Amino acid sequence: MEFEEKVTAVEHLFDGTVIDLDRETVQLPNGKTSYREIVRHHGAVGVIAITPADKMVFIKQWRAPLGQVTLEIPAGKIEPNEQNSPLETAMRELNEEARYQAEKLELIMPFYTSPGFADEKIYLYHASGLTPVKEELPQDEDEFLEKVELTQAEALKAMQSGLICDSKTIMAVMFWQLMR
Repeated sequence: MEFEEKVTAVEHLFDGTVIDLDRETVQLPNGKTSYREIVRHHGAVGVIAITPADKMVFIKQWRAPLGQVTLEIPAGKIEPNEQNSPLETAMRELNEEARYQAEKLELIMPFYTSPGFADEKIYLYHASGLTPVKEELPQDEDEFLEKVELTQAEALKAMQSGLICDSKTIMAVMFWQLMR
């Protein structure tokens, strides 16, 4: 069976600071026409950071789309000048949000967050050999963050309560469990 859709037209609907939005007209494998609304995103990183005390680093923050506070791993979008180096973004975000530097950052895997409507790709890293940074990078002006360090049992409890609720952070906690 043929699956590939052929794009016949693209209408650019929105340019934002975090996302762009396109509406594509596509020809389906059966010859019929349909439409796809696609959120375009520069990509992002997430960092699984385990302290020497065997606690995972989380960032507490407000998430407007959910209307709630969440606990998430240190993460952030890849800036245009970092497009060829998600590793650079991971180091920056670990400093900005958690105030740590890592002796080693290892790429675990890249993944797509919601391929049904978005092209956002997140690069998930594991940071080891954490030490406090000597020079703190400035945090984003519109972010209000609090670093929280949890044991594995506390992290699992935060997942059950819905405080940890995003895919990258759930994957990080599951990875931590598999590391043991």
